[in-house]
Amino acid sequence: MTDPPLPPPPPISDARLRQYAWIALVIAIVLAVWGIVSRVGARDALSRQIAITAVASVVTVKPTAAPGSEALVLPGSVQANYEAPIYARTNGYLRIWYTDIGTPVKKGQLLAEIESPEVDQQLSQAQADLATAEANYVYAKSTDVRWQGLLATESVSKQDAEQRAGDAAAKKAAVQSAAANVARLREMESFKRVLAPFDGVVTQRNTDIGALINAGQGPGAALFRVADTHRLRIYVSVPQAYASSIRPGMDAELVFTEHPDKHYIATVAFTAQALDPASRTLQVELQAENPRRELFPGAYAEVHFNLAAAAHILRVPANAVLFRAEGLLLAAVGGDHRVRLKRISQGRDFGSSIEVLEGIDAADDIVINPPDSITDGALVQVVGQPGKL
Repeated sequence: MTDPPLPPPPPISDARLRQYAWIALVIAIVLAVWGIVSRVGARDALSRQIAITAVASVVTVKPTAAPGSEALVLPGSVQANYEAPIYARTNGYLRIWYTDIGTPVKKGQLLAEIESPEVDQQLSQAQADLATAEANYVYAKSTDVRWQGLLATESVSKQDAEQRAGDAAAKKAAVQSAAANVARLREMESFKRVLAPFDGVVTQRNTDIGALINAGQGPGAALFRVADTHRLRIYVSVPQAYASSIRPGMDAELVFTEHPDKHYIATVAFTAQALDPASRTLQVELQAENPRRELFPGAYAEVHFNLAAAAHILRVPANAVLFRAEGLLLAAVGGDHRVRLKRISQGRDFGSSIEVLEGIDAADDIVINPPDSITDGALVQVVGQPGKL
């Protein structure tokens, strides 16, 4: 037995169809409005993000005042108070030497003796010539006396008497010449003894027994070198920026690598009062006592000066400086977060920082590592606390 067929669904009325249409329309409008609103919100958020990104983020620091004093460390060259090479003044062979390197000597102390046979023979010849000249002068003088007596009695002519007087005067001059030559050679004889010119120590001995000695000064011709080390001279080249602060009478400390636990006091004795045009430095001479001879000439020393600094001078980090065509600039951030480019006058350069002589105030907030594109009046965002890095 088959089931009877289902009755057909009742027809939808026009009113319900209109109701469905309105609902669909409202939903479409809501979706459209929501899409527009979300798109506008996203665009605004993107605009805000772009605006934030366009504002440069900077870190600022405040200028610091220069300290009341500052240390200046420079290399120094140590030299003896007096130092001289000792040359021979006569030719010959070295007979013997008495002092080796490191030997303390006194002024006039015998260092070595030279054999000079040629000078000895020249002296003997000069002494013989002097004796001959003296004998000739004695004869000429006695002859002149006799002829002057004969002239008084008109036994000889006046011309002959004058000839005998002239001959006596010439023989006297010959005696003086011969005596001067003997004195010269005796002085040359004294040069066979090589003497110390002052109290000191022998720092070099460049000869030995039997060596050929040539008189005079020349490369490698010095027999000895003597240095007075009881006081030392230290020479320093001070840069132009500090030259005006170095004055005679001020003290400095010397530090040597071989004496790391000791500091030695030196005093500025002289300054050149002029800068070397090649290096723009001032040569300064310091002097230090060396009573125990523990410091050596020729050594390298670190010279520590303690210099007074001007209190009104400010310092800023070197990486805050902008190099522009108009000069050196610093970027300062004002209360409105806008940049003010300030032209400065630079003082000394310390490497990590520089002195600013004029152009900024102590209250300015200076931008560290400013971008090259930064301009005057640019809006920036300070991400670091002012005064701190």
